[in-house]
Amino acid sequence: MNEHIQQTLEFDKVIARLSNQAATTVGKELTRKLKPSADIEDVRTRQTETDEAGQILRLNMAVPLGGIADIRASVKRSVIGGILTAEDCLNIATTLYATRQVKHFFDTLETDVPHLDDMAGRIVSLPELEKAINNCIDERGNVMDSATPKLRSIRSSIRSYEGNVRDKLDRYTKSQSKMLSDTIVTIRNDRYVLPVKQEYRGAIGGIVHDQSTSGATLFMEPKAIVDLNNQIQEAKSKEKQEIDRILQELSGQIAANENVLTENVSLLAQIDFINARAKLGRQMNAAMPVMNEDGIINLEAARHPLIPEDEVVSNDVSIGEDYTTIVITGPNTGGKTVTLKMVGLFTLMAQSGLQVPAEDGCQMAVFDNVFADIGDEQSIEQSLSTFSSHMTNIVSILQQVDHKSLVLFDELGAGTDPQEGAALAMAILDDVVARGALTVATTHYPELKAYSYNREHVVNASVEFNVESLKPTYRLLIGVPGRSNAFDIAKRLGLSHSVIDQAKNHVGVNAASVENMIASLEQSHHEAEADYEQAQEVLEESENLHKELQKAWNQFKTKRETMYKNAEDKAAKALQKARDDAETIVDEVRTMKTDAQLKEHEWIEARKMLEEAQPDLSAKKSDKTASANASAQELKPGDQIKLLSANQQGSVLEKVNDQEYLIQVGVMKVKVKRSDLERINEQKTETEKPMTTVKGSSHHVKTELDLRGERYEEAMEQLEKYVDDALLAGYPKVFIIHGKGTGALRKGVKQFAQKNPRIKGDRQGEAGEGGSGVTVLELA
Repeated sequence: MNEHIQQTLEFDKVIARLSNQAATTVGKELTRKLKPSADIEDVRTRQTETDEAGQILRLNMAVPLGGIADIRASVKRSVIGGILTAEDCLNIATTLYATRQVKHFFDTLETDVPHLDDMAGRIVSLPELEKAINNCIDERGNVMDSATPKLRSIRSSIRSYEGNVRDKLDRYTKSQSKMLSDTIVTIRNDRYVLPVKQEYRGAIGGIVHDQSTSGATLFMEPKAIVDLNNQIQEAKSKEKQEIDRILQELSGQIAANENVLTENVSLLAQIDFINARAKLGRQMNAAMPVMNEDGIINLEAARHPLIPEDEVVSNDVSIGEDYTTIVITGPNTGGKTVTLKMVGLFTLMAQSGLQVPAEDGCQMAVFDNVFADIGDEQSIEQSLSTFSSHMTNIVSILQQVDHKSLVLFDELGAGTDPQEGAALAMAILDDVVARGALTVATTHYPELKAYSYNREHVVNASVEFNVESLKPTYRLLIGVPGRSNAFDIAKRLGLSHSVIDQAKNHVGVNAASVENMIASLEQSHHEAEADYEQAQEVLEESENLHKELQKAWNQFKTKRETMYKNAEDKAAKALQKARDDAETIVDEVRTMKTDAQLKEHEWIEARKMLEEAQPDLSAKKSDKTASANASAQELKPGDQIKLLSANQQGSVLEKVNDQEYLIQVGVMKVKVKRSDLERINEQKTETEKPMTTVKGSSHHVKTELDLRGERYEEAMEQLEKYVDDALLAGYPKVFIIHGKGTGALRKGVKQFAQKNPRIKGDRQGEAGEGGSGVTVLELA
């Protein structure tokens, strides 16, 4: 992707914003070198790295990148034998400290950031080198007295010599003040001197080092302090030699760690670079795009990153699945070019590892090339018109484009005869579409409004225009071509109806039909949006209600199974007791069998009959028998049925398939197998054996009780009896309908619920349950 495309799409401005987010000079250097990648795995890795840094920012944490300097030149100079300055050494020590801080940050970070952890894991701390530098150089970049004992001794002698010189010169300023221009001690050529008046030069005696501009004052070194000044200079020479020796030693240690130091700087720069990408993403309120190689771009609430946040309009853009080309039509100043450039800029950003300002879950494709023909390309130097320059650019694009390309055409075919320009635009689009490239084009030619209706992979779009305010809304409408608003605008601005009607007569029939069709499409689009929002609300409410009913049904089945199990256990215990009692009686009678003159086989037969008298309490056998009979008959919607597994009555709503029916039992709609249903109005045949059926208390109990219109005392009596029956039926919850009215029944129901220990809780009905006119009781 060449530099011209990046500048055309203003990618360089995004890079400038990215560079401002970097904390180090080495990080800024990497941001300025950032280029899009066409390798899908490389792009995904970059996006993952950016997201990892974003996770750290979302935890309100910051990578400690302060104090990192670009020490690579200093390290290289030390390797070739150069002696580093104290400031160079200080920068290296500061960078080593920052290196240690970054490594510790990631070692203690609990968030899972594998790519950044790997980089931080390759960083090597050098505490010995850091300590050696800090022991010799202070925070201002000066070699400290404590660096070596020798340096301390030299500097001590310098301070002593300087003290003696000042004492002698101070005596001069007091005793010979009339010979001095000013009673101060100053320095010239690194030697202490006095400001002596010109006429007293001979009286003071000594060496003249400088004079004032006027020549009236001479800066003289008196003879008495020449030796002391010489001693100071000699000591300072020794000081410099010792400092050079110290710095040479430190430089040698730095050179010995060249590879580690260089690698550390490279890793720190990369971490800063990734962190800057995440900070830019947070600043733009951006999201990590899901990258693909299928040429699919899917963006919701996408915003151009270079337009101020309080001015930008978000748009949904989708291309690459049902269609590969979008043709945006409509008048100028409507935002067509902004949308066009946004798609291209998002592509460059995503392939560079930058997040894009859109909703989470957005998709971006990886292209080998992005081609763009945007803006006024008139070339004075080449004597080319705007049209010629555009054509030159388009010819170059068509020579390179393929199915791995994104192509952006702004005002395709402009700058020439409208009819020829429109025809040329359609031919160019046909050629690009045939090559499989993803294309977004803008045009103001009305002929292209019908273009997409004759092409399989092309869709029209437009940017909405508010005729009332005479301003574009910048909202992108996919599937709706742009229409001319000239007549509407002229009417709003006060042009007479007669002139407008006359103008409309000059418009061709086909053009007028197209404009009417577009207006109808726009109205349908707005209505569809409103219907969609309403449908979403209804769907959400229905899903919530379905979840509650499903939960209640599951609770009911669980409770029913528990009751079956308890009943079987009780019955088994009762039968066992009866069997034991019968055994006792039989044993007692057997002792008297001689007197009764009964035979042994008669007692055995009696005992066998006693054992066979135990009833089958399992619901499974009876269910199988019932289902065999029930499944033989066809059920129709409206038939009254019995749900065998729940021993509940209901009605058939519809037949789902040969094996299942949708039925309603109380307030619940459930899908059950045919074998679990029995039509209760069918007549028993004479050949069927009579069967004893024991009905549970739930046989006649509904899941709701209507108290509306009842007197308070009678309503409370009905409520008490109904709750007892519902508890026996095993219902998890019931609905008490009391209406809104004065609220007396509602308060009575609530007080009853709070006093009854078998009621776990109560709540007001939701919107789909009757609202405040219903109280829902949760039964224990």
